[in-house]
Amino acid sequence: MADETARARAKAYWKDTVRLTIGLLVIWFVVSYGAGILLRDWLDQVSIGGAPLGFWFAQQGAIYVFVGLIFFYCWAMRRIEKKHGVEA
Repeated sequence: MADETARARAKAYWKDTVRLTIGLLVIWFVVSYGAGILLRDWLDQVSIGGAPLGFWFAQQGAIYVFVGLIFFYCWAMRRIEKKHGVEA
């Protein structure tokens, strides 16, 4: 009985972890491929500091988003670990 409960808790933990990881990977893909390549011509209509927005996203903006995703991942994983009782 306890083994089944532990197994169910572990399955719920990994389900939440995989959902978070896939969600962040989708954001990563959309920002890097979408904003940097697919939407570049449309984003170039706006400029930041004299540089077209599409170029800015491809060169610098995506890096800021990626660093933000890392911090968000740490925060979200801490919440998931507390929720499932696997915190260190």
